[in-house]
Amino acid sequence: MAELLKVNDLHAGYGETVVIEGLSLSLQEGEALSILGRNGVGKSTLLNTLMGLTTQHSGTLQYLGKDIGKVPSHERATSGLGLVPQEREIFPSLTVHENLRVAQQPGEWDAARIYELFPRLAERRRNMGNQLSGGEQQMLAIGRALIGNPRVLLLDEPFEGLAPIIVDGLVDAFRKLRQNSRMGIILVEQHAELALELTERAIVLDRGMIRWEGPSRHLLREPDQLAELIGLGAE
Repeated sequence: MAELLKVNDLHAGYGETVVIEGLSLSLQEGEALSILGRNGVGKSTLLNTLMGLTTQHSGTLQYLGKDIGKVPSHERATSGLGLVPQEREIFPSLTVHENLRVAQQPGEWDAARIYELFPRLAERRRNMGNQLSGGEQQMLAIGRALIGNPRVLLLDEPFEGLAPIIVDGLVDAFRKLRQNSRMGIILVEQHAELALELTERAIVLDRGMIRWEGPSRHLLREPDQLAELIGLGAE
């Protein structure tokens, strides 16, 4: 099994502000890793750093064995890192199909396969991005990342603010994706139990550092420890 990502002693943030401090992790081919923690502990910053959207102060970041610490974000995207940002960032004045087409890279994922994964997008393919519901926009954001044919998919709060029925549909799509792909996935998610059910391994961040790391199933079996780690009920 190939190692897709290897991060060692990473310090990163925005300008001079350091948010990630001494973080190390790895991601294997076909593995799903959840990143948990309270708001503001550095989860989104970690994903943005992997994509080259922050300031990397020190440490190393390797993708497929090569240091990408100085590689521009657009080159990381075309080389196989795909981000679904929390803000979705779809193009409002383009149709669903045009949103997919502008992001397409060679590989097994094409528009037909995206529409198979998300039939609702096929129905709305001629609608503009600003004519979609929140759930449809999230499907499109995920589809746009997938059509770039990434080796690593980074998901930042993909279920946030969505109705339960929409979340259920996205969870089903996530599971289908895992069955039919060897890509590595890093999932940042506030719904901790759901994230743990969808991944094999979990990392809990606190103030930009790893507080806990281990099998997802362990924290599912220990709800009190999970609550303590991510500060449930705390100010």
